Amino acid sequence: MTGHRISDIAAALGAEALGAADLVVTGVAEPAVAGPSHLALAMSPRYAGDLAKGAARAAVIGPGMDWRALGLEAAIVAPRPRYALAGVTQRMDAGPAIAPGIHPTAIVEPSARIGPGAHVGPFVVIGAGVTIGANARIAPQATIGEETVIGDDALIHAGVRIGARVRIGHRVIIQPGAVLGGDGFSFVTPETSRVEAARASLGRAEHSDTAAQSWTRIHSLGGLVIGDDVEIGANAAIDRGTIADTAIGDGTKIDNLVHIGHNCRIGRDCLICGQVGFAGSAVVGDRVVLGGQCGVSDNIEIGADVVAAGATKIYSNVPSGRMLMGSPAVRMETHVEMYKALRRLPRLARTVADLQKAVFKPDRSP
Repeated sequence: MTGHRISDIAAALGAEALGAADLVVTGVAEPAVAGPSHLALAMSPRYAGDLAKGAARAAVIGPGMDWRALGLEAAIVAPRPRYALAGVTQRMDAGPAIAPGIHPTAIVEPSARIGPGAHVGPFVVIGAGVTIGANARIAPQATIGEETVIGDDALIHAGVRIGARVRIGHRVIIQPGAVLGGDGFSFVTPETSRVEAARASLGRAEHSDTAAQSWTRIHSLGGLVIGDDVEIGANAAIDRGTIADTAIGDGTKIDNLVHIGHNCRIGRDCLICGQVGFAGSAVVGDRVVLGGQCGVSDNIEIGADVVAAGATKIYSNVPSGRMLMGSPAVRMETHVEMYKALRRLPRLARTVADLQKAVFKPDRSP
């Protein structure tokens, strides 16, 4: 296991090293379970109290904390502790063990081009005309469709499925089981469908207004373009476009089990949390954050810097900078007021009932 000196970690973080800066650690741990070779993560007084339960000699601490009083031999002072956590975990993460070169069991079409320093693991299948960038790592049993391009320093985890003619940027990370570039879910009927009738009439159409229907596939001829520094979570699914490409902007992070439908365009540096679903042709601006289980309707636009709380359902266009909550989505402060009013309804109902009894009390006098 590779060791790291406290001074080297601090330098990489741009942080201050205190005490025995030459002390070597081989991993990170929570304070209560940290051993002598661990770097404990005690970045606030709330967690520092647990150092006494463990055996850590070094820790990452927050500003103003007394490392000597905590019984440490060395410490790294992080002005922004959670940001420091990103740097520490990056330095400690060795990633999947994939041997350099192309594994003998991998199937690589002769026309594929594999960049220098690439790692291709066991049972990987690489189609015709594929280009793999320098130092890319492809874990076992991943499949890459024909004419796909993958940039430098990409990390494709085990079991990822990448369709044909997908373009993936540099330093992209794709977690196990993700499926990129599958066909969009797009079907049409020869006659007016119940869906079209419902939309046109806002749900007032009668059953007799439409005939029997059968669905005909609209094939997906577009591609999928994924920018640089994008991360895609396990079992996420991103469909290719119908005619134009589906696109994911640089720096966007997509969580597990996210579905992005055909023709969607997602901006730069967005954060898309678990189980979010996008219907087709949604357009999302830069730096948008969608909490878990948000839903986005088809053919709408969400402006830049929008933040939506978990389980928000967005059915219409959203201007830039808005914070949303609820189903249907409304401004966050409006939803809080609506929720407060909803909780008051039982008490209000009892008050109204009592007033009715008092006002309409029957006259029982002789």
